[in-house]
Amino acid sequence: MSLMSRAFRVCSSRGIPYYTTPHRLSPSPQRLFLRPIAQSCLASSRPLRSFFRMPAERLPSPYPQEEPVAKRRKTGPSGPRVTRSYSGMSSRPEADPTTLELTDEETKLRNLLLAVAAYIDQTPAAESAGVSVPEGVAQEKTVLRWTGGWVRDKLLGVRSHDVDVAINNMTGEHFGLKMLEYLKVPGNLEKHGFGADESSKIISGLHTIKANPEASKNLETATIKVMGIDLDLVNLRKETYDEVSRNPQMEFGTAEEDAMRRDATVNAMFYNLNTQQVEDFTGRGFDDMAAKIIRTPLEPYQTFKDDPLRVLRLIRFASRLDYTLEPETAKAMANKDIQEALKIKIKRERVGIEMEKMLRGPDPGMALRLIDEAGLHDTIFTDPTRKLEFQPDVQHYRKGYKFMTEWINEREGSKYPVIPQTLLSTRDAESDEEYLAWVCAAVLSWADAPKLPPPKKNRQPLYAASLVAQEGLKAPNRVCDVLTASLNNYEAVSQLVGECQKRLPEEDPSSPAQREKIGMALRNWGRTWRSQVLFALLHEIVHGERSTEDVLRQYANFLALVTDLDLLDVINLKPLVKGTDLAKALDVKPGPWMKDALDVVLAWQLRNPSVTDPANAIEEVKKTSKSELPSRLMFHFLTLTIRPLFSQTKTDVIGDAPAPWKMRENKSFLDLLHWCIKTVDEKDLRECFRLIRPPIFRMLEDGNLEWKAKACQVITQLAKKAPENIKEECRNLFSEDVFGCFNYLPTLTPAPEAAGLLEHVYPALISFVPVAEERIAAQERQAVASRGEARTNSFVLSEKDIRFLDKVVRQGVIAVLQHAPTPTTYPELTTLVLRNLICLIVAEEIEWVKHANDILPMLHDILRDKISPTHPDLPQAAAKCLSICIAKGWPRMDTKRLQEVYLSTATAWVNCSEYDTNLEGLEGLRHDLKITTLYLDNVSNRDGIDIDTASWWTGEKERARKENASWKDMLESCST
Repeated sequence: MSLMSRAFRVCSSRGIPYYTTPHRLSPSPQRLFLRPIAQSCLASSRPLRSFFRMPAERLPSPYPQEEPVAKRRKTGPSGPRVTRSYSGMSSRPEADPTTLELTDEETKLRNLLLAVAAYIDQTPAAESAGVSVPEGVAQEKTVLRWTGGWVRDKLLGVRSHDVDVAINNMTGEHFGLKMLEYLKVPGNLEKHGFGADESSKIISGLHTIKANPEASKNLETATIKVMGIDLDLVNLRKETYDEVSRNPQMEFGTAEEDAMRRDATVNAMFYNLNTQQVEDFTGRGFDDMAAKIIRTPLEPYQTFKDDPLRVLRLIRFASRLDYTLEPETAKAMANKDIQEALKIKIKRERVGIEMEKMLRGPDPGMALRLIDEAGLHDTIFTDPTRKLEFQPDVQHYRKGYKFMTEWINEREGSKYPVIPQTLLSTRDAESDEEYLAWVCAAVLSWADAPKLPPPKKNRQPLYAASLVAQEGLKAPNRVCDVLTASLNNYEAVSQLVGECQKRLPEEDPSSPAQREKIGMALRNWGRTWRSQVLFALLHEIVHGERSTEDVLRQYANFLALVTDLDLLDVINLKPLVKGTDLAKALDVKPGPWMKDALDVVLAWQLRNPSVTDPANAIEEVKKTSKSELPSRLMFHFLTLTIRPLFSQTKTDVIGDAPAPWKMRENKSFLDLLHWCIKTVDEKDLRECFRLIRPPIFRMLEDGNLEWKAKACQVITQLAKKAPENIKEECRNLFSEDVFGCFNYLPTLTPAPEAAGLLEHVYPALISFVPVAEERIAAQERQAVASRGEARTNSFVLSEKDIRFLDKVVRQGVIAVLQHAPTPTTYPELTTLVLRNLICLIVAEEIEWVKHANDILPMLHDILRDKISPTHPDLPQAAAKCLSICIAKGWPRMDTKRLQEVYLSTATAWVNCSEYDTNLEGLEGLRHDLKITTLYLDNVSNRDGIDIDTASWWTGEKERARKENASWKDMLESCST
């Protein structure tokens, strides 16, 4: 094998393709010249490096800058160099060690850069962008070199889109400005094939990155993107150091000096654009590539002391290229002074960039191993912003990266292939599972550290592992979020994985309940659930007590179950119904409640994967709680939506802030509560009752009358739905608070507000008495059917119910009416009371008579008041009350009471005649006065009625007709 072939083999072990025939810009003369040199070298066994310095007798070049320039004294080693074959690189007899094959884009770029160099040499010299250039350097012809990583990657056959350009006689910024100046010359853009769009991007794309020696950012560079290639423009330089600060002073230097200041010999080779030759000024670049060694060009301790970040860069290159650290270099990395300088002097952003490149590289395990061997764990994986008392165990770090290395390398033939197939899937172009897995392994030594107090109140405690990533590695927020989520959910993941191993014999592993449980857990963990499950697996292997085999088996079983249940993409499952559709089905205003409610719908979907039609889901929602979905929604609303709003005590409310259930965004809770009561069946009501009570109590206790009224509405709905035992419990729990609402009367409470409250108080109290409700309902049905009196004797009140209704009449009717100066002082409020009095009389039937001495006089006063027809609803309600009083209490109404009724109705009739007949409501009042008179007539003609009463009534009717009394029309329906 030829020496030249051995020097330029391609790294086939890393899957890199062989070189094709090199492309040459001046092919024939140069190739003919170089081939005899190579043959002479092989024949005489002379070291090839000695020919690198030989002057090349080339044909004239069209580019003036390609003419040879005076060589400076070489500062590198001058001894003979033995070129060995590169391990893992393929041999080619025709390979040429002094030239590289350029792609079409690189060739065009080279032509452009050389044209700019020629333009510079033909124009007068100028001050280099504010930087003083030594006179001798400024007078040199412009020579351009592609340096460092591009040359290394090119020799390895790796395509690179980043090129560092070294200029011998000016700064990178000055060269960039000259490039823009050259491209603005008419015809030059077209000459190099630039379109209008790319031209504008180039001309506006030059940026300068200033040096920052304090942070070991020693080089000022200019950057620009040309032809899709990122160019870093910088001058050749040498470094001199302040012995105190050790911060470098950058000066113009030779190519040899520039190569010797670089971090590694394999990164110190140049490609001279003028001569098209590869230049190895350290004398070790080719050797180290052949031996797969990473070493510093100069003494490693001082190299790292000057720029401690080089420690991480060399580790990255070693892991990327699968090279070995030279022993002295590795020893210097482990030096405590170097590690302290790396920890203090280098910005953590730059540390994080290097670590991310390592963990995204081809062999992250090797990188973490080299960090471990150099004793850098505590230097890199730490939070420099705070002093952490916890001391991580490096053994946990070691165990983590070793497991990951073995597992990743063997995943193709893994005993449990479902784990890598599921957790390291790369179907998504943005998938980062493998990188995140290595991040988790890197900080796993901090996973068992105690939580740290949050910086602010009402924040979650901090995890040390997340802080190490956030502050120590300056990892992006998404990476820190994954770590925090993994630590938050570790116990939940571990528990679920364990539960899936303990299935009961009769339990179907693919049962609806199992599918729902796992599916909702994965959704709760979020889109990074794969990384979180992998973190839990690593945590159990590193920190747990079980064997690795046992952990892998359990997680493999769990992931196999997830796959079998078709839950790998459950995070993308959408609810069959939209939030607005759900709100419409529940007859509830849309609000924040919808988000969690849709999760309930999703859980139901997971249990019922065969349901795919949204209409079916909507119909299911509208059913009672006996159906699965409504039952789940009901318990969700009661436990997770409504209950938390009422869990705070009064002292929990800060300042004047409203209670949570009063906040605008939470006001939908009341509609949801009504829906739950409407949906629940008697079987579930007992369990739900304990969840319904707290909101009712809190609303009743509130000082706002509107909330008291809403509480009474809920009580009414609940009592109507409840069986007798719960209805009785409602009466015992709520009645005293409801009775207290009768204290909110004028003048302390405005009459409209009092009426708005009492409107809901009466139905709530009546709903506590089942028989009362039944009697009222029967009366209403009979009234609709025949306008007559209903027979409700079949509904018997207990003594307890009678006493309760008597209390309602006394406190809710008599006391309220007597509170006002006159019954007509607050006509709307009095009308409301009388309408509810009708219901109470119907409920009590004959028992109401015990209150007659208090009720009847007030009714008479209303009907006899001359101005009452101006509020016709009030006398109309009084007339109806009298009708019901007669109907339900006639056996105990003597002649005198009936005469008072007749006098009141006749007076009211006469009073109506004094007002305009078109006055709204008067016709209805007259109608009800006739009905009252008709009841009076029916009672007076009943069998068994007192003879004196009958005689009196007959005489009154006759007298009214004969005397043509003004109220005779009121009696027209009465019997003659």
